[in-house]
Amino acid sequence: SDLQKQEERGELLQPLIFVLLVLCSVLLYFKVSLMDPGFVKSEEEAGKSEEQSMAIPQVPSNIKMRRCGYCMVKQPMRAKHCQLCQHCVRRYDHHCPWIENCVGEKNHPLFIVYLSVQLVVLLWGGHIAWSGLYFEQSWDWLQHNILLLMSFLLIVIFTVVVLLLLISQLYLISCNTTTWEFMSHHRISYLRHSELENPFDQGVILNLWRFFC
Repeated sequence: SDLQKQEERGELLQPLIFVLLVLCSVLLYFKVSLMDPGFVKSEEEAGKSEEQSMAIPQVPSNIKMRRCGYCMVKQPMRAKHCQLCQHCVRRYDHHCPWIENCVGEKNHPLFIVYLSVQLVVLLWGGHIAWSGLYFEQSWDWLQHNILLLMSFLLIVIFTVVVLLLLISQLYLISCNTTTWEFMSHHRISYLRHSELENPFDQGVILNLWRFFC
């Protein structure tokens, strides 16, 4: 049959991989959006502060943990209160409206994986949409292909957004800094009073290793 011939030629493998990637992207979305990004718990305060003071000797020792004025817990270094989530988040990066959750210490690596899979799906989908377009200068052609053309333009827009976000995230990770620290460097006490511009930077390779591993 035609189906068996297509299978023998490997023509069914690509659609299967594409569907699996889409499914993987959806599962990653729900995982990242529903998981704990690293909410600060009161019982973690003492242990976390001691670990950080030992691990980051470049940060001035006179900087003390501050108590959050919203949830009344002592914030570990690099934590920030998110008013949308109503929690302090450890190694806070940003609140992502797309996943309706904070990106923090626990879900940040998985967020990068999600963006990477999403980018592959968008690039592949854009290739499929482009291959289905055969341009003709006629009103009939536009009427029959308007939906495909609009789909392709939407895919291009989303691809550019995801690509720029992924590049910026990987750059910040390679420097061992967060979006919040990058944007608010002048307002954060442990960065403002540090002799180094970024006291957490340990080199690109080690920064990436510690983030993903």
